Amino acid sequence: MNTRAVALCSLAALTGLAAAVPPAAGVPSAPPTARATHAPLAWKACATKALPALQCASLKVPLDHEEPDGRQITLALSRVPHTAQTFQGQLLVNPGGPGGSGLGMAGSVARALPEEVAAQYDVIGFDPRGVGKSEPSLNCRPGHFKPVRPDTVPRTPEAEQANLDRARAFAQGCASRHGDVLPFIDTVSTVKDMDAIRAALGAERLNFFGYSYGSYLGAVYGKLYPHRVRRMALDSLVDPDGVWYEANLRQDQAFDARHKALMAWIARHDTAYGLGKDPDKVEARWYAMRDALAENPAGKKVGAAELEDTFLPGGYYNGLWPRLAEAFAAYVNDKDPRPLLTAYERFGANGTAADENGYSVYTAVQCRDALWPRDWRTWREDNARVHAKAPFSTWNNAWYNAPCAFWPTHHLSPPDVSNSALPPVLLFQATDDPATPYGGAVALHRKLRGSRLVVEEGGGNHGVTLRGNACLDRHLTAYLTTGEVPGAGVETPGVGGEASGGGGEADAVCEAPAEPKPSRAKAGSTRPGRGALSVPWSTMGT
Repeated sequence: MNTRAVALCSLAALTGLAAAVPPAAGVPSAPPTARATHAPLAWKACATKALPALQCASLKVPLDHEEPDGRQITLALSRVPHTAQTFQGQLLVNPGGPGGSGLGMAGSVARALPEEVAAQYDVIGFDPRGVGKSEPSLNCRPGHFKPVRPDTVPRTPEAEQANLDRARAFAQGCASRHGDVLPFIDTVSTVKDMDAIRAALGAERLNFFGYSYGSYLGAVYGKLYPHRVRRMALDSLVDPDGVWYEANLRQDQAFDARHKALMAWIARHDTAYGLGKDPDKVEARWYAMRDALAENPAGKKVGAAELEDTFLPGGYYNGLWPRLAEAFAAYVNDKDPRPLLTAYERFGANGTAADENGYSVYTAVQCRDALWPRDWRTWREDNARVHAKAPFSTWNNAWYNAPCAFWPTHHLSPPDVSNSALPPVLLFQATDDPATPYGGAVALHRKLRGSRLVVEEGGGNHGVTLRGNACLDRHLTAYLTTGEVPGAGVETPGVGGEASGGGGEADAVCEAPAEPKPSRAKAGSTRPGRGALSVPWSTMGT
């Protein structure tokens, strides 16, 4: 599914934790083989009003890391330099995707962390290969998401064929526009770029903080370069055993459950929205709205597919629920489509060049990383089976990933990220996150020996640290400050049952923040300051 951005919540202060690993005041030494020869990065000021210290640079890396003297591509980097006398090294950050631009995340993280913690690190952002300001930047098929798209549910052969034609055209567009680089747009190549960044920074060991797909980058980096990891914090964890076809099918079921949670929230606030007090009946009215828009798109922009696009971000962040509920109520009760059109433009549209670039890289990475079925009958059968139980976004997601059925490159094999050589890795996961379901967090926790899993029990948002949960942020800031982690092996009642797919293996548990209240305020419209993190999310796989 697609990538969108939202401004999220505030932070809280640091307090102590239960168990610790030995702190490190500086960057520890690594074996001599960890060094590589790179020219020093030429940092230049690229300040903004909000980030007066921001600097930018570029780095040449091989397109094919097996041919280091061959064709070079360019990575775009950003940095907020440390200001404290105690310097803990470079903190490389990634917001997820695949396809998410990370240039802005350096500033966001530096502002969101407590000032005394951020001051000890050079916070480094980067646009991964193919993304944003890195060169070349991919855009496989401009206008691919131009509304109104065909209905995602293939109720007729004609509807199915229309969506198949779009998917095939996207894959062909990638082959014709970027065929020379597609064989090198993948997770392992990006991880090797990360190590080139480390070397260019002059760091013997790297600190890394990644969200969503960034957690998979971290796990793969740790597998390839375990002796080059100093600290690693991963939030909203990709299931390393589901890369990527199976992960999408699991995600469909989780998004359907999250959509039902939104419908139940609307029912609890019937006095505000007037859509009914029975969640099942509210959900039925939503599907009736969907059917109506399939026949008569609102403003010639929002049909059934675009309605799904608009409500999908509500699965990532419940702060959007009031706005989505208002649009739903206005369309159903007042016959007024304007709030729905506004919500689509704000949350669901994918029409900018940045959106098209993000989707192009997303598809290139996922289709290259792993084996996808090439026989469309497999897709049809699997998605029809899942749709029967989880109809909210199953087919929307299927068509989002369908170019992989026609992808022009040979697939790779995902690495086994099992690892016993890393320092303690700190993991964060909400139990009801639909984008990276909880079972995947348990799987990664088991594979990373010595890792610690901090769970937000009852939380459904995707990306939970630096977003207003003081309990989670205490764990993160303590880890970045001293290396302190919670104690291991705590069996946590109420976490990881059948609904969340896990095994109750949390090392620490934090309560989820309270649900939002109905409001006419513009959700997500507040400009973030220190203590507010704004990062891209992605709705599929990562």
